[in-house]
Amino acid sequence: MGFLSDFHGILDFDTQCLLAINGAHNEVMDFLMWWVSDKLIWIPLYAFLLYLFYRKYKKYTWLILVSVVVLITLSDQGSVFIKDTVMRLRPCHEPALYDLVHRVHDKCGGRYGFVSSHAANTFALAAFVTGALRWKFIPSMMIFLWAALVGYSRIYLGVHYPLDVVGGALLGAMIGVFVSYMLLISGNRIYKTSWPY
Repeated sequence: MGFLSDFHGILDFDTQCLLAINGAHNEVMDFLMWWVSDKLIWIPLYAFLLYLFYRKYKKYTWLILVSVVVLITLSDQGSVFIKDTVMRLRPCHEPALYDLVHRVHDKCGGRYGFVSSHAANTFALAAFVTGALRWKFIPSMMIFLWAALVGYSRIYLGVHYPLDVVGGALLGAMIGVFVSYMLLISGNRIYKTSWPY
């Protein structure tokens, strides 16, 4: 009984945090968070990261690109699998919250929300980039803040609870570390002493 009470208390707190973030909306933030959440707006960032990878790895960049494909496939499909298993409704699909959640452009997304695919993908990329480029504290912090901003935008838009984002972030970070480690092992086996990792 105590566990169930604690669990429901956590979910209630999660809902209250969602309503506080989503409820503090205005036209400027609606515009900004809509675009922060959009994948295409970040193409310049992805291009810059590709440039950094090429500058470090040169002819070995193909292995980085293969790793990124594996990375995003694992994080995206892993998050979808968890969504379809847990089946927690997105807040914007939750009947009890229908009149409380502010929707931007009346968009909501798929039926289920735990875990957030946006959070999983961005945190996976942040963890992978940090490992593969051997970044120090400040650049690592900046890319993780970017991932956190994308996650925050999902809560602001009312399409995810905070716990959806936290769960996606943890999943993505673990996958990012794993794929970065596999990159190190693969590179060492393929290129031996010439591998620049």
